[in-house]
Amino acid sequence: MFSAIGIVVLLVMVFGGFMLAGGAMGPVLAALPLEFMMIGGAATGATLIGNSMHEIKLLGAGFGRVFKGPRYNDQDHIDAIALTSKLMKLLRSEGAVALESHVTEPASSTLFSEYPRLQADPVVTAMICDPLTLMVVSSGTLDTHAVEDIIDSSIKTQMHEMDEPQHMIQSLADALPALGIVAAVLGIIKTMGAIDQPPAVLGKMIGSALVGTFLGVLLAYGLAGPLGSRLKQINTHDQQIFHSIKQVIIASLHGYPQPLVLEAARSGLPPAHRPKLTDLLDMMRGR
Repeated sequence: MFSAIGIVVLLVMVFGGFMLAGGAMGPVLAALPLEFMMIGGAATGATLIGNSMHEIKLLGAGFGRVFKGPRYNDQDHIDAIALTSKLMKLLRSEGAVALESHVTEPASSTLFSEYPRLQADPVVTAMICDPLTLMVVSSGTLDTHAVEDIIDSSIKTQMHEMDEPQHMIQSLADALPALGIVAAVLGIIKTMGAIDQPPAVLGKMIGSALVGTFLGVLLAYGLAGPLGSRLKQINTHDQQIFHSIKQVIIASLHGYPQPLVLEAARSGLPPAHRPKLTDLLDMMRGR
């Protein structure tokens, strides 16, 4: 929502200030369609050249996430900690056999069904179930450091895929000013071909050419750059849930008492989104 508001404020302030300063919008509006076609078309072509269809789909999803906001809310983070803690408690108290049905078939698990949003999320489900399935298969004999390495690898892979759209948007932001210069140079070439025209005509043509530079810089630093920064913030927020899951699993394997396990997972969350330890303990006790 704030991203959309920001775009409106950006356009109103830039063009409103230009008009209040006595600038005429006519030449700008007349030049915008073709300049936008050249700059936007070049940016689209460069993106298609440098990426596969998989990355293009990720980019489209990334733009959507900028306006939708984080995928996981504060309650999802709390639920992920609680769900993973319950599964690890089941492993310790009743053994790998009791845990098996929950991690191999989470869609029909009674524990997962207590948290329907997480149960319906394949990324979180896999992040929890994959290492626990390995522990079930090995009857709980896996080395804790080996499990941690496996989880770290899984998190790294997922983070790479989540961050890919942000890197693409940032690359686009870096390229747009240069593409604006390309459009401006083409406008100057056109102007030089009409050098015999009156000064008034040449002035309009030069002004139209400069719209390309203006548009490239505006799109880069006013739109693409901030969108990339916002997507990075969203990714950082969403990725915290993976680290919380990891902390619960690893702390439990080390045999820490439950309050310490919950604190290990809770302390990794940003202060603004960090639940109280007492609230987590009450949730685990069913209060």
